[in-house]
Amino acid sequence: MSNAMTLPSTLSPSSAKAASAGALTLSHASLLPGQLGNIDAYIQAVNRIPMLTPQEERQFATEFRDAANLESARRLVLSHLRLVVSIARNYLGYGLPHADLIQEGNIGLMKAVKRFDPEQNVRLVSYAMHWIKAEIHEYILRNWRMVKVATTKAQRKLFFNLRSHKQGLQSFTPEEIEGLAKELNVKREEVAEMETRLSGGDIALEGQVEDGEESYAPIAYLADSHSEPTAVLAARQRDKLQSDGIASALEALDARSRRIIEARWLQVEDDGSGGSTLHDLADEFGVSAERIRQIEASAMKKMRGALNEYA
Repeated sequence: MSNAMTLPSTLSPSSAKAASAGALTLSHASLLPGQLGNIDAYIQAVNRIPMLTPQEERQFATEFRDAANLESARRLVLSHLRLVVSIARNYLGYGLPHADLIQEGNIGLMKAVKRFDPEQNVRLVSYAMHWIKAEIHEYILRNWRMVKVATTKAQRKLFFNLRSHKQGLQSFTPEEIEGLAKELNVKREEVAEMETRLSGGDIALEGQVEDGEESYAPIAYLADSHSEPTAVLAARQRDKLQSDGIASALEALDARSRRIIEARWLQVEDDGSGGSTLHDLADEFGVSAERIRQIEASAMKKMRGALNEYA
């Protein structure tokens, strides 16, 4: 959003958020120009708008509620723009543009005007504060960081309250955490977790190139090598070799050769134990250990040939 501010002489339905508020189309150019050059000019302009008396406020609110009089709604909105400016000023510490904060607060004000009931004997200024703050809060949570730091109602309460209590860059002491937990009616762990979230910053996934060299970034150590295409293909080929390939190669052997290979190589445990020695198999088949070694070597050669088609 540019620094130029548009006074809501219209509450346009073209805005998606204003549409959800009931988008009141108001038009009147007698009080203020539609476009102001900068935020300071906007603030000066809204501060010149006369405040409504309680009787005028009640009259306009009743006309809008009963007859959908958009001119009355416009007068209610314009007279409370200074309230939005005042509230938005309290949120400048989040590093977001003042003009954007005001614009979001204006949307909250329009929602308040749409829902305001003059029969409740409450001034619009008191009723609208909730809607203005809620809209600004939503905007801050959406834009303060790339990654959301508060998603639940309790986390949002912690987010805004902890920032107002935190002094400088020092971490909360255990006593301060305990006091805040009691004050906000939350758990100590929730206070500590939100403080950690607030103290951390966003880090770009990919490194920035500075002076011809790329800086170290999370992409360097967060990459999953197991999902790399060549690694996946190699793993599939290895699995096929260990299952279908070895089974096929064993089928190509005679019974004695297959028994020797299985006893020597396929019955070994992960820790290296198990498996038969040449002498064990020599006693089993009634031949010399050297003969068992020759049969094993011949069988291995035959198996390698059968496995070539799987390699």
